Amino acid sequence: MPDKFTQMNAELHRYAVQHSDGQDEVMVRLAEETEREAGEMAVMQTAPEQATMMTILVRALGARRALELGTFTGYGSIAIARGLSADGTLITCDVSEQWTAIARRYFERAGLVDRIEVRLAPALETLSELPEDEPFDFAFIDADKGNYPAYYEECVRLLRPGGLIAIDNVFYGGEVASGGDGGDRGQSAAEVRQLNDRVIADERVLSTMLSVADGVTLALKLD
Repeated sequence: MPDKFTQMNAELHRYAVQHSDGQDEVMVRLAEETEREAGEMAVMQTAPEQATMMTILVRALGARRALELGTFTGYGSIAIARGLSADGTLITCDVSEQWTAIARRYFERAGLVDRIEVRLAPALETLSELPEDEPFDFAFIDADKGNYPAYYEECVRLLRPGGLIAIDNVFYGGEVASGGDGGDRGQSAAEVRQLNDRVIADERVLSTMLSVADGVTLALKLD
């Protein structure tokens, strides 16, 4: 089968963002504040076109319960919560009071305080306390890469059949294909690669890897 893809560059990426919904005043201001306050760490923020994609997916699922691992300043959280039904709830997990303080302010500005519950604790602790008899419709994994395999297993456990998991940074800057460069970053690339191999071999899900932002895997939990 011949290769069929368009090489992304900065100009084409700007074009894609300009032709994606979701960039209202709240999201623009949040992105600007994150860049000011976080500096180089602002790269951890969910990409705009990816955020809109998640809103669409969550809405298409008719989701009422969603789970997010890695709140940061709340850009992805707002995108997910906007896709939920009016009585929906997002549980978002993080360990940073500094970044989630920004997130909470923007949850209020977006009118989503009643839909978003922030859990400040190591995500695996939070996940272990969540009961299987209250399953989630959607889960987004975007936290520390060393725990990606464990996060994935917990999300599969907690998701309903027909529910969807989105996993961010599955390209890890391209290093999953190139083998990485050693050190801490190389180790993280190896852990993401391990998860990628696990997902594609997992018969409990139907999955695809998309070239959105730094790579996003979608995994649909089967019956």
